[in-house]
Amino acid sequence: MNESFEELFENANDELKRVDHLIYVSLKYTRTCDIFKNIFERLISALDFSFLAVLQLLHDQGKVMEVPGQPGSKCNLLKEYYTDEKVAGIVDFYLKMRQINRTDFSRDREYRRHVTMTIALPDETITITIDNITDYFRTTKESVEYLKTVVAP
Repeated sequence: MNESFEELFENANDELKRVDHLIYVSLKYTRTCDIFKNIFERLISALDFSFLAVLQLLHDQGKVMEVPGQPGSKCNLLKEYYTDEKVAGIVDFYLKMRQINRTDFSRDREYRRHVTMTIALPDETITITIDNITDYFRTTKESVEYLKTVVAP
């Protein structure tokens, strides 16, 4: 791993800037579920960079032998090392977004203000709108900031 803790968090912040643009510019003019999918992919990527930064820092400090490549292994290692409920919540949020992103969805009211993406998960049905995707963005942004402050060197 050649990237430092700071570079990885900078990558996470870059992804969040892209999401900000997607929500407040692209989604304003192109109200499609494809934009929602792109937003989810970037939010997942931002959290992925954050997790990688935290694990890289632990590796550099000699607290972790290796940084796993698989998302599930990264999540398990984070939960194992940080018993904080907030970190566990962030990991669960990340896993839920990955599940939402991988699941097939239905489109409704595209090209209108109330564009809706509906995802049928095994245990629930999730409806994504412009309003609640903004909440996902806000939660991701807060999560990245929390991870940065809690584990910063």
